[in-house]
Amino acid sequence: MRDQEEQSLKEAKRSGKRAAEEAEQLAKDQARKKAHFVREEAIEKASKARKTKRMEKRAAGQIGQSAKDQARRDVSLAKERAMAEAQEARKLKAKKQPPQ
Repeated sequence: MRDQEEQSLKEAKRSGKRAAEEAEQLAKDQARKKAHFVREEAIEKASKARKTKRMEKRAAGQIGQSAKDQARRDVSLAKERAMAEAQEARKLKAKKQPPQ
């Protein structure tokens, strides 16, 4: 009977030890999963921040480029007007001068 009691006691200890190990492993797994999730979340957040910054930079560049293009068009238009006015002035001058 004593052997049976010792056997039961050993079995209970093993069972308790196994349950504790399983609980410990479960806790480790949960901690690992949580750490992985937090890491992935941080990566995603950083990626979104970089994407936002890139888009803002691109938008600013497009605005700047648009302003440059408008300035270029304005200068070109001013040159065309100046040339047209100069040509008109030459025509008027030629009309006023008698032929030689």
